[in-house]
Order: sequence, then C-alpha cells, then structure tokens
Amino acid sequence: MREGMEAFKKRMKKIKEDIFIIAEAYKHPETPIYIKLLAIVVVAYAFSPIDLIPDFIPILGYLDDIILVPLGIAILLKLVPDHIIQDSREKVAASGKVKQKNWIAGTIIILIWLLFLYLMVDYLI
Repeated sequence: MREGMEAFKKRMKKIKEDIFIIAEAYKHPETPIYIKLLAIVVVAYAFSPIDLIPDFIPILGYLDDIILVPLGIAILLKLVPDHIIQDSREKVAASGKVKQKNWIAGTIIILIWLLFLYLMVDYLI
C-alpha cells in the first residue's frame, strides 16, 4: 500500500510539472492558436481554487480533478510540437517558480456558477 501511495505522489508531482510546461508552451510564439486556447482552459481550471463540480459533492466532486485535468494535459502534450515541449521543459526547470492558485480563473468559475444559478432561478420562477 505504501508503494501505491508513493507512485500516486510521483504521478501528482508529474501532473503539476506538466501543467507548468503547458503554461510555458502557451507563451511560445510557434504554438498554434487552437492549442493556446485549449491550454488556457486546462491551465486555468487546474490552478483554479474553485471547481466546476464542487469537491463536497460525493464522488463527482473529485472525478473532475482526477479525470479532466490529466486528460486535458495528456491531450495538450500530444498536440504541442515536441520542440516546443522541450523548450518549455527547460524553461520550467530553469525558473523553478510555482504558482499555487489562480484567482482570476477562480473568479471566472464563480461567475459561471452564479450565471448558472441565476438562469436556473429565472427558469423556475
């Protein structure tokens, strides 16, 4: 069981590193616009302090973190050209900076939830 937990921690560390690589790849001038748009969504969601499906909802609250973020990362790592990924890996390794939370993305998610709630209340009334 301890080995499984260590493997899980390694995987989570790798995902966190990959998020920063994608964020760096977004800034690369040769990155196609459609990849940049997808990268914005994935990175903003990964760094957002608020999820589209709140964590207090049993099972579903964590499934989005366990499935959506790694899936988005995997897709982007396949779409971004290899030389851009390599450049981004080098920049991330050299910078060593880690950003914990993205409050702008969190604000956007809150606004989406408020809009959703408003539309639901408006529809019900």
